[in-house]
Amino acid sequence: MEQRYAASPDQLPTFDTAGLRARFLVEDVFVPGRVSVTYTHHDRIVLGGAEPAGTELALPTFDELRADYFLENREVGIVNVGATGTVTVDGETYTLPRGACLYVGQGASDVVFADAASADDDSEHPGAQLYLFSAPAHTTYPTQLVLPGEGTVRELGDQLTSNRRTLHQYIQESGVRSCQIVMGVTELHPGSMWNTMPAHTHDRRTECYLYFDVPPDARVLHVCGLPSETRHLVVADRQAVISPSWSLHAGVGTAAYSFVWAMAGENQSFDDMDGHPVTRML
Repeated sequence: MEQRYAASPDQLPTFDTAGLRARFLVEDVFVPGRVSVTYTHHDRIVLGGAEPAGTELALPTFDELRADYFLENREVGIVNVGATGTVTVDGETYTLPRGACLYVGQGASDVVFADAASADDDSEHPGAQLYLFSAPAHTTYPTQLVLPGEGTVRELGDQLTSNRRTLHQYIQESGVRSCQIVMGVTELHPGSMWNTMPAHTHDRRTECYLYFDVPPDARVLHVCGLPSETRHLVVADRQAVISPSWSLHAGVGTAAYSFVWAMAGENQSFDDMDGHPVTRML
């Protein structure tokens, strides 16, 4: 478990490119044959990936959590961005095709990840890649699977402004219930590159992005920082960004892409955000 300590907006002007990436970019989300996670002290989120690579991987109990098992005091949302995989929770197995989301509530003691090869998979990745987003929990909600196409689907943006996108809301107030996680997937339409504009902050929650379906020769420029002092991160396929509550977030790619978005903090209202028009950003 890698630790990332919280950074304040006052520190932002002091970061060079390496310093910015070290604090806010998670480059190695998926490591074949491992569960690899990062603990950020922004809202005490744990994010990472499980890539079984032909083996069974148990969700470890990391010493840093000071818990008897990972979900003793936590909940987790899981989105598969690879080929079909399985997640076994206390003996019950759930099959996650690409794009599916599984919520696992506080108290589940035995979680195991594995591949589930399927002839129907069109993923260019040969095995499952299960993205994990975990936050502290104080209430237990039942484990629940959401398959691709289920949940709440919202069409947003306009092709004229290059941000036509389909947003899939999975874990939310009116969908799969959680203690504090809000989670979903956004897919940009061909020819669109902006994932949101105007950019926004939500001072009551930390948000993390996992970018995927980014072509090998493409990158996403993730805009972050204060509206009055912006910075950017150059992000490749299957890399994640930690966005503190004080940081705005928007991104533009050199080609269309998708991303998993997930939040935790003060509330679960998806629309609780403060917009910052691009004409007022510096």
